[in-house]
Amino acid sequence: MATYQEFIHQNEDRDGVRFSWNVWPSSRLEATRMVVPVGCLYTPLKERPDLPPIMYDPVICAKNTCRAILNPLCQVDYRAKAWICNFCFSRNAFPPHYAGISEQQQPAEIIPMFSTIEYTLTRQQTSPLIFLFVIDTCLDDEDLQALKESLQMSLSLLPPNALIGLITFGRMVHVHELGCDGISKSYVFRGNKDITAKQLQEMLGIGGGGAAQKPGQQRGPMQPGQQQQHMEMQNRFLQPLHKCDMNLTDLLGELQRDPWPVAADKRPLRSTGTALSIAVSLLENSFPNTGARIMLFVGGPCTQGPGMIIDHELKNVMRSHHDLEKDNAPYMKKAMRHYESLANRASDNGHVIDIFACNLDQTGAHEMRHCTNYTSGYMFMGDAFDTALFKQTFQRVFSKDQKGEFRMAFGSSLEIKTSKELKISGCIGPCVSLKKGGPNISETEIGIGGTSSWKMSGIDSGLTLAIFFEVANQHTAPVPQGGRGCIQFITQYQHSSGQRRVRVTTCARNWVDAANLHHIPYGFDQEASAVLMSRVAVHRCEVDDNVQDVLRWLDRMLIRLVQKFGEFNKEDASSFRLAENFSLYPQFMFHLRRSQFLQYFNNSPDETAFYRHCMDREDVTNSLIMIQPILYSYSFHGPPEPVLLDSNSIMSDRILLLDTFFLILIYHGETVFQWKEQGYHNDPAHENFRQLLQAPVDDAQEILQTRFPVPRYVQTEHGGSQARFLLARVNPSQTHSNMFSWGGDGGSAILTDDVSLQTFMEHLKKLAVSNSS
Repeated sequence: MATYQEFIHQNEDRDGVRFSWNVWPSSRLEATRMVVPVGCLYTPLKERPDLPPIMYDPVICAKNTCRAILNPLCQVDYRAKAWICNFCFSRNAFPPHYAGISEQQQPAEIIPMFSTIEYTLTRQQTSPLIFLFVIDTCLDDEDLQALKESLQMSLSLLPPNALIGLITFGRMVHVHELGCDGISKSYVFRGNKDITAKQLQEMLGIGGGGAAQKPGQQRGPMQPGQQQQHMEMQNRFLQPLHKCDMNLTDLLGELQRDPWPVAADKRPLRSTGTALSIAVSLLENSFPNTGARIMLFVGGPCTQGPGMIIDHELKNVMRSHHDLEKDNAPYMKKAMRHYESLANRASDNGHVIDIFACNLDQTGAHEMRHCTNYTSGYMFMGDAFDTALFKQTFQRVFSKDQKGEFRMAFGSSLEIKTSKELKISGCIGPCVSLKKGGPNISETEIGIGGTSSWKMSGIDSGLTLAIFFEVANQHTAPVPQGGRGCIQFITQYQHSSGQRRVRVTTCARNWVDAANLHHIPYGFDQEASAVLMSRVAVHRCEVDDNVQDVLRWLDRMLIRLVQKFGEFNKEDASSFRLAENFSLYPQFMFHLRRSQFLQYFNNSPDETAFYRHCMDREDVTNSLIMIQPILYSYSFHGPPEPVLLDSNSIMSDRILLLDTFFLILIYHGETVFQWKEQGYHNDPAHENFRQLLQAPVDDAQEILQTRFPVPRYVQTEHGGSQARFLLARVNPSQTHSNMFSWGGDGGSAILTDDVSLQTFMEHLKKLAVSNSS
């Protein structure tokens, strides 16, 4: 099994790909019996320091219905200077500049170690990065001051040629002109009325007729001359940073709170929907099909105009999950339609929308979630803009890789080529369909289906998509012995340097026929499968909104999987066994069922939207931490060690470190806390106790340095109010109902009626071995 694990991790490190199954059945019938679909988690821009960008264009198969790219799995005829495509098997001649190739002098793209390769398209012109800040001014003075300082800091992290724009909003929306020296000038719009792209074009005198075209019509990329003309026409509102750095810094420094008075029993009138609409229109008119980010900073719900989420009367509280279930949220559907239409327009033009929402109450992230999910933008939720949590997360948006280049990229599209035996069922992640048809598209849709190509307006080195396939080969048409199924991922994107690049990953897995089906279970990746099934479950919740149906579906799938691949005697639960590479899967499903992705208790709609947004874009490792948090134990009995996420792990003489991805929590057991209260750690005679207290703090800081978004950091102790975060996530093996059956210091009892993992597994075994299920 170790060899399969090594194979899985090598492929993830080299290609950013993890498949649910690493050996595939050669017929559709056998594939449906495997329960977990054939799928993969793909990180298109996974950081590869050893991957030099090739400075020429890729060689493409000449067949119009194929257009796959030359890769190490193709057959190469060095004498005839030709290659055979491994997808359509057509023969292609190499272009003239490949005349010198031989078995000793191979181009990089056919060397086996370069199954992932990146091309820089030399004929494409470079484009500057564009950032449009959209700032809520209905904030407290401290919050507004902290936000202004963070934005001023961010200017120092941007390249000098980046184009910057500024829109502020409260009751009114102000579009600031940055081309004026020594004078602040802005155009003011009423916040309770939507402005169309054409109206904005006429009012501001911008855009070279870009908005006058038909809705939904695709615009081609601008020629260099046109682009320069657009920039000159537009530079009153979007200026190169090196020209407007001083002006913008002063302008941000002078920003004041929204001047309109707010009564004590009222919310401020906040025009988020109108401001975002103006921002989308401004970029749509000025820079269509060019990489750009709209960064929205909002400190409360939209209370007037399009996108309104609640009225300004404080006596009317924000909607809860209960209100959504009872259809008691009067503004929600209309607001969602508004933000979804903005998200579609932004994604059509390759523009990203980021939402940074900071407030103790809800801000409307639930209604606005399509803006980030359709455009691959970031969503962040915090308590206030003057917290370290926001400041560090915002700074990390502009982080750079080992080569000193931004991790962010723009205008990306992913296209997938497959062998004829495979079809594409769909994709789940922050993307939209490019509606590209073809023979390799399955009628069974999972997620965003009916296409072989998707668009991500923004992309970074961590963004991971879940892609699902269907084995289309019929039982009566066997695949030749030793055959392999091939998949090619082609990602085109605008690099942060402005260059257009193409990253190509080509991978293959073995087919097995009916006589060798016993090989299939060995290739099962339970971690990737758990994450793929989690994505499907979350997507179903978003579409159908009936969590109970999704939970029942997850249970049915789990029972079918363990019935298919478990070993047992009928009607004998004690005989049930699972192979090592299946043994953790039921545990992942148990924790997924209890997680904040599928349980609404104690979460607002905004929080649920945020958690699901993160789940939809993270890789296998981070997603598994979200599903089943990691628990480390620190004690005098030995070095720090991972322990079971179980109430039995909560001991009085231990310190625990809990990592849920969104929260890092250090918990001091009862005895440890008493020692700390008595000040033993300050006594040189108890140096080892001081080191014990410091060890989890150091480990927590290491996690906090690299994670995005930055997680909350909590230190608590036995009986402390924030210990509830730990008690809510551990498996309740010891509860108030069975605590007296445990002896001594056997852990902490959890006051809950939730089913424990032990009970869950007992029921699962009974159902798996029974004939009726």
